[in-house]
Amino acid sequence: MLKKAKALFYKQDECESFYKMGKILGQGSFATVKLATNKKDGTKWAIKVIQKKNLGPEDDTALKSEVDVLQSVKHDNIVFLNEIFDTKQNLYMVMEVCAGGELFDRITEKDHYSEQEARFALRQIASALEYCHERNIVHRDLKPENLLYGDDTEEATLKLADFGLAKLLDSETMLHAQCGTPGYVAPEIVNNDLYGVKVDMWSLGVIAYILFCGFPPFYDDNNQALFRSIKKGQYEYPSPFWDDVSDTAKDLIDKMLVLNPEKRYSAKEVLAHPFMSNTRPSTRALPHFRKCMVSYNARRKFRAGIMSLQAISAMKGFTAGVKKDGGGGGAKLMAALAGGAMKEKEAAAVAPVGGGEEGGEGEKKEEEEEVVVVEEEALKEEAPPVVETGAGELTAAVVEGGRE
Repeated sequence: MLKKAKALFYKQDECESFYKMGKILGQGSFATVKLATNKKDGTKWAIKVIQKKNLGPEDDTALKSEVDVLQSVKHDNIVFLNEIFDTKQNLYMVMEVCAGGELFDRITEKDHYSEQEARFALRQIASALEYCHERNIVHRDLKPENLLYGDDTEEATLKLADFGLAKLLDSETMLHAQCGTPGYVAPEIVNNDLYGVKVDMWSLGVIAYILFCGFPPFYDDNNQALFRSIKKGQYEYPSPFWDDVSDTAKDLIDKMLVLNPEKRYSAKEVLAHPFMSNTRPSTRALPHFRKCMVSYNARRKFRAGIMSLQAISAMKGFTAGVKKDGGGGGAKLMAALAGGAMKEKEAAAVAPVGGGEEGGEGEKKEEEEEVVVVEEEALKEEAPPVVETGAGELTAAVVEGGRE
């Protein structure tokens, strides 16, 4: 099983002897995250419970990498790993609770959002990346789901989470594995080239773009078309959505969304850029941001919900749950994961996939087809994060003029 990188963190005791487990915060294919309370001092923690029996060789490698990285970092803008319990059946990772929610969720709730708020978020993310990159750690999955606030106060600290794809490199190592999240992945990964820490800076560029307008620079429902756009590196700042954004903010994005990783800005350079360091950003509200951001965020969560439910439905525990509630519980889960992008009635068509007491292969195939139909119909109902060009054609802001 997992090699113990630092024995100080590991305990052979049962985690429940020290922590009282509470509600489930999240669930994946081989792990569940639960809110827990330290029985001794009453502090709250998020405990990632990994069932060893569900781990394949690749999962085990990814878990070891995540543990190695988390045990080697300590930064205000990175989720803190407190300790690990290693038992025969499970591995428990006791981690800092981030009760303030995701970055994109937080900013969609703001009545007033300006370049100042965008800079505050970018500075914290870049600070975390600078710390990691100085230690030859590449995250490889920088995306909104992995940017969490420590609490729900206005002054909450933004933290980088989920180091499941992170790698600790030596000074001469380059990576080759294709991984990441489609809309945020760097062109060198798409091209299957060797790459290093600069892939994180491309992802930060995508996030920065969204933080100023509410939709991504590269978008397509079809991943292959999306990847072609990313490889070309072609995007623009369409009117009226970018009319109120400063030239210095656009220049910062241009320095990150560069095809050549050697010319792409580092985290240190981002922090030293005039927009981040020398100028006083505008506090004037970005007039088009909220409408675009709400639409994009709902669409993003819906698609994530589809993938999450399909992954979870393969697990025995979820199948049993579907049998018990006849699919209604799954429908509620889908509706919740969709963030309002899909009604519970529509979600019911998706919930039975991978489970249920009745139906043979033919029925199962029909259910799988329903997933696609429901997804497409719901996405049509949800306003897509697209803009209209001067030619009257809908585009995802993927146009000529790529940066070299």
